Amino acid sequence: MANLLVTGGAGFIGGNFVHYWNAKHPEDRVIVLDALTYAGNRSTIKGAPNAELVMGDIRDTALVEQLLRDHAVTTLVHFAAESHVDRSISGPDAFIDTNILGTNSLLKAARSVWLAGSGVAHRFHHISTDEVFGSLGPNDPAFSETTPYAPNSPYSASKAASDHLVRAYHHTYGLEVTTSNCSNNYGPYQYPEKLIPLFLLNALHGRSLPIYGDGMNVRDWLHVEDHCRGIEACLINGKPGETYNIGGGAELPNLEVIAAICREVDRAFAEVDGLAERFPGAPAAKGEATETLKVFVTDRAGHDRRYAIDETKARAELAYTPQHGFEDGLRQTLRWYLKNEEWWQALAAC
Repeated sequence: MANLLVTGGAGFIGGNFVHYWNAKHPEDRVIVLDALTYAGNRSTIKGAPNAELVMGDIRDTALVEQLLRDHAVTTLVHFAAESHVDRSISGPDAFIDTNILGTNSLLKAARSVWLAGSGVAHRFHHISTDEVFGSLGPNDPAFSETTPYAPNSPYSASKAASDHLVRAYHHTYGLEVTTSNCSNNYGPYQYPEKLIPLFLLNALHGRSLPIYGDGMNVRDWLHVEDHCRGIEACLINGKPGETYNIGGGAELPNLEVIAAICREVDRAFAEVDGLAERFPGAPAAKGEATETLKVFVTDRAGHDRRYAIDETKARAELAYTPQHGFEDGLRQTLRWYLKNEEWWQALAAC
């Protein structure tokens, strides 16, 4: 039996990890620390057994120390972060506060509790992003763990800084850390500011599907359950001080992803009874193609052209392999949103 502290565990990836860990390790207890900002949602972890939600800020070092001590936590999984690039462009301060100062606060608390006296066996796992590596050309090799950092947005710069802090606490103080850099996640419980849930909900309401630039920006797509599987592998098999790339093996331009979303929405209206009555504003409800909602808009500032993940190290050292193909994973995701309308209708952005 182990006790875990999961920061940001009421958010998208963190919430999925709580459910995943409970299913795979039912004997373990999970303490979720979440500030419940706009992207945090109590209902995301509703019904998760052996999970306790504590509302609080990761910048509150004393609170984190108390949680580590009171619950005898030996594993901290750090998801909590501001993560939306567009928001970082319009308001970078929150990204500095949460992603850099927040991570430093957690590291200070872990050092204080875990390295005091003779110390205890522990693990601090930090979730990062492939965006810290910058942008790739069309023929460049995929990002590996040795790719130099070259962040291009306030978001990715703040995550790069937090990665460096985690590494420094290992090399300077001996804190046992691992870091994983993931590609674009998708799946259940994702806040609808990200491409897949945003375009799905826009399609259901007959709103436009705004495509940045020429739509040929390329991303690797990772189903959130595969990401959770990769984090589990890092915790069990990862070596302290090491970094691992976790990818989904689905490198696609945005236009292809959007076309797939449109196809799946059209398919759902043809196969699921009652959708036309629930969403009469959708083109598919009138027998029209969802793709008619596509519009091209001005590209966002500093928009990285291509990301790609080389997950050779994770496959070799962690025995990690993604299990969701993009087409099936997308279909499952879209059907989840259709079945869980209550969850996303409660969000003000919708």
